[in-house]
Amino acid sequence: MRWEELGQAECSVAQTLSVIGDRWTLLILRDCFLGIRRFDDFLNSLDVSRTILTNRLAKLVEAGVLEKQPYQERPTRYDYRLTKKGQDLYPVILTLVQWGDQYRSDGKTPPVQRVHKNCGHTLNARIVCGDCGEDITPQQVGVKRAV
Repeated sequence: MRWEELGQAECSVAQTLSVIGDRWTLLILRDCFLGIRRFDDFLNSLDVSRTILTNRLAKLVEAGVLEKQPYQERPTRYDYRLTKKGQDLYPVILTLVQWGDQYRSDGKTPPVQRVHKNCGHTLNARIVCGDCGEDITPQQVGVKRAV
């Protein structure tokens, strides 16, 4: 399957990758969740070319993951803010962070710790059943085709 065909695949993972499946897009999303909103701030954080950043931001806006909100006129400049659709990607980013902290840190302390503001503890991503609250492992998941 070709990269540009992923969005038409009958697979939710492939369709999701067609929107967020490259490194720059995931890093833009990481920065959004860290509070970065402006083009120049993304440039400084990511050390990416203007063209790549412009293209990735436009794609995220087109997909409804980000929305542009003007904050300045003459010239018009925009904040890029997560939509509900974008905010719903937080568990994905948090799980990627946790995986990296565990398997790519070489035993070092993670560079950033995410803390739950309500209780003060470091976040630990979990996947639980929405009905019974039980932790889910891959072995506990079955798959069935939609009718």
